[in-house]
Amino acid sequence: MSTANPASLDSGTPTSPTPSSARSKVVPADGSAFRLWPAILIVVLQWLITVIPGRISPLTMTQFLGWFFGPVLGTIGLLIWWLFASRAPREGRWLVVLVFVVSAVGALLASHPTVGLYGIIMYGLPIANTAVVAWMALTPSLSWNTRRTGLLVVTVLAWFWLDGLRMKGTTGTIAAEFTLRWIPTAEERYLAELATEKTPAAAPVTPAQPAKLELSVGDWPAFRGAQRDGRLTGVKINADWAAHPPKLLWKHRVGPSWSSFSVIGSHVFTQEQRGDNELVICYDAATGTELWAHADPVRFTENMAGPGPRATPTFHDGRLYVQGATGKLNCLDALTGSVIWTRDVAADSGAKVPQWGFAASPLIADGIVAVFVGGPSGKSVQGYDIEKGEPKWLGGDGTQSYCSLQSVKLCGVEQAVIATDRGISSYAMKTGTVLWQHKWVIPGMSRVVQPAVVSDTDLLLGTGFGMGTQRVRVKHEGDTWSTDVVWKTTAIKPYYNDLVIHHDYLYGFDGNILTCVKLDDGSSVWRTTGYGNGQVLLLADQDLLLILSEKGEIALVDAKPASYTERGKIPGIEGKTWNHPVVAHGKLFVRNGEEAACFDVSEIAAGK
Repeated sequence: MSTANPASLDSGTPTSPTPSSARSKVVPADGSAFRLWPAILIVVLQWLITVIPGRISPLTMTQFLGWFFGPVLGTIGLLIWWLFASRAPREGRWLVVLVFVVSAVGALLASHPTVGLYGIIMYGLPIANTAVVAWMALTPSLSWNTRRTGLLVVTVLAWFWLDGLRMKGTTGTIAAEFTLRWIPTAEERYLAELATEKTPAAAPVTPAQPAKLELSVGDWPAFRGAQRDGRLTGVKINADWAAHPPKLLWKHRVGPSWSSFSVIGSHVFTQEQRGDNELVICYDAATGTELWAHADPVRFTENMAGPGPRATPTFHDGRLYVQGATGKLNCLDALTGSVIWTRDVAADSGAKVPQWGFAASPLIADGIVAVFVGGPSGKSVQGYDIEKGEPKWLGGDGTQSYCSLQSVKLCGVEQAVIATDRGISSYAMKTGTVLWQHKWVIPGMSRVVQPAVVSDTDLLLGTGFGMGTQRVRVKHEGDTWSTDVVWKTTAIKPYYNDLVIHHDYLYGFDGNILTCVKLDDGSSVWRTTGYGNGQVLLLADQDLLLILSEKGEIALVDAKPASYTERGKIPGIEGKTWNHPVVAHGKLFVRNGEEAACFDVSEIAAGK
């Protein structure tokens, strides 16, 4: 009775009977003993390690470790299998390894700068590993020489497909977005349009114009409003979008930036990147026409969010205070854009430019303009004289943050607070003295969400990466400050999406889930999806949330705990949108890294 070689069950290729002693020492040169099932198992495990952590714990270090170590461990496993357990003919084993390594290095060298080493590891490796094993699984009927030759070709092709792509950035869930590398970017298209436009003559300054811009009722002078709380009071907008949808007043391309707007009367201020220049721009509110631009010859970019400045201009007493992504802090005349003074916060503090750029919108109080810099050895926050820009103080120990300082009154004392990797720190703006600190350390990670003020003693500190939100109570007795945690919840874990507070409830994004949370205990009330990682503006007098979705859609949602109710939705702007919306003087201003738009949302007169 004849017997079959057990190894042939892996390849499906019949073989001649071979004595067991010979099988243990000699691998057939025709590849008939090839063993594939361990490789299939390794690839499956690679994808499970890569994908599952992000599904279980999105936007956490667990997810990032899975993305990195899944492909790395899969590659190591396949290398061990190929060299020692595949039963492939010894001749040519190292050739396959060499071609794989050379192709990976070649793909890295030829890749677009936005892809880089991490792109090769997280996107190139898993695809190449899968392609190699898939080829071997699909070709058992071919001769060994043909399979091996095809394996070399597949290996090369599996790597170099990545070189035809450019990474556009990531979504709010940190999913990479790619496009063909030869397709112009939105910024390149914008610059091409600007190059063909005729430069309009500057409007002459007439005696009818004011000597300087002045703050008035209805203005929006800083990031998230005057109190930096994303809360609009004393104003009602047209909320019947079914009968009277907001009217588009203007829309046009802008340079990339994650800045929001400041609005003073008919002047709208923001920042943009245009090629090698970082600009502060002033637009006309009614038409979107550029009134003036101040340029600094600097450029910042990174792969996750792309190029451009991050911070929103701050208006104060006729001046505009603006921090760029590389740390250039400008004081400009808000009416003309002329420079009053300039500082380099990185040079002044010894700080390095953060991974995602300097993002703090300047805060002004007590004659000081202050920004987070993240310098070493007690140089977390830098304060400057608002008149001349002279450095006045450095203080605090937080080194990582993309938040802005925020003026608050706690326990009857005016102060400025900021969230960093260390927790919350409070400063006396005039002197830079640290009044108190609430420790909630996230080693190696940065906070992005502004603290939300609940009362004159309580704050909310929201943190992504699966950590959650704390309600912190501040106590002050004599010269002693202290803090306690009232509650902690994981019902809302905000990453970079700021929170708003209305009555006894908190509204905001838990990752990409819009949620309502009770302030008394941190429990969830309702949750919904559909807006991506959006931003929220509270229209307090109308119990409404104005939502700017990650895709640029604009929605009105009830700020009520009874249930989630969407009152209306309109298309806004195209492209990934992480910027905060602004409402001022009956107009809604929205922007992202590609375009800006203005809508009329003023109340409809009776009878119209």
